[in-house]
Amino acid sequence: MQHNIPKNFIIQLGALIALYASITSFLVLIFGAINLQFPDEAAYYYENESARTMIRTSMAVLIVFFPTYLILTRFSNQARRKEQGGEYTIIMRWLVYISLLVFAFIMLGDLVTLINYFLNGEITTRFLYKIFTLLFIVGAAFDYYWLDVRGYFKKRINLSMMYAAGATVVVLAALVFGYGHIEAPAEVREMRLDEQQVIDLQNAQSYVENYYLLNQALPATLEAAYVDLPVPAAPTDRATYNYATTGDVTYKLCAEFSAPTSRVSDNYPVFMEKNYNWTHQAGNYCFERIIIPLNSEPKPVL
Repeated sequence: MQHNIPKNFIIQLGALIALYASITSFLVLIFGAINLQFPDEAAYYYENESARTMIRTSMAVLIVFFPTYLILTRFSNQARRKEQGGEYTIIMRWLVYISLLVFAFIMLGDLVTLINYFLNGEITTRFLYKIFTLLFIVGAAFDYYWLDVRGYFKKRINLSMMYAAGATVVVLAALVFGYGHIEAPAEVREMRLDEQQVIDLQNAQSYVENYYLLNQALPATLEAAYVDLPVPAAPTDRATYNYATTGDVTYKLCAEFSAPTSRVSDNYPVFMEKNYNWTHQAGNYCFERIIIPLNSEPKPVL
């Protein structure tokens, strides 16, 4: 039925776009999980948190686009078997062949990237697992469409369904594997609250130091340091921020934290200067601070 060709073309194109998104997100998810599974002491301090962020984003993309791919592919295959006896039209054949070319370039481009990382010092275990994942996933997609466009599944519908079932199992396993390397949503929220509290205390430290520069004495309360500006408040389910002087030039800032310093600080170069060290433990934790005399104007408060 010639009048259905545009509709079938759009469905097939949508399926291939969903497949590209699924393959890309799958690879990013697995590569991020591999980085966390096999930590590298030479990695930059931000690599672990970057990997977790990539895993979360990739999981979201995969959860949406992979089922979309399966549904659109199902519609496309049913329409082709009903209207063309399982054969691809010329335009559909060209579309699939172009997709095979895209798969090949994805594989080659990723191979170049992985080899470059390896030559720049990535540990061998990571490199080998990533190479295997890349070849397996892109190779499987290439193999399926190479066989399909040549009519291999025309009389082997059950085998085509087995490909879909196998792909689903692999994707579910990847999602479980990735989820095992990230925090639960509630835990992520608590970590963000911890980070916001550290920012609030850093801001409070700036106000206290400015107050001292202006008055040559520590403020009695945070309200005095902030003058007419509002003092940051702790989250509603946590203890209020606490400020107390411990000497003429020493004081402490306290807050309640849900967990030790976020793993974003893995491999982070910890500041040895006490006034700038914001690592903390879970529970009520106090940061000891000291005023360092400076012959300078008060610092601007952000």
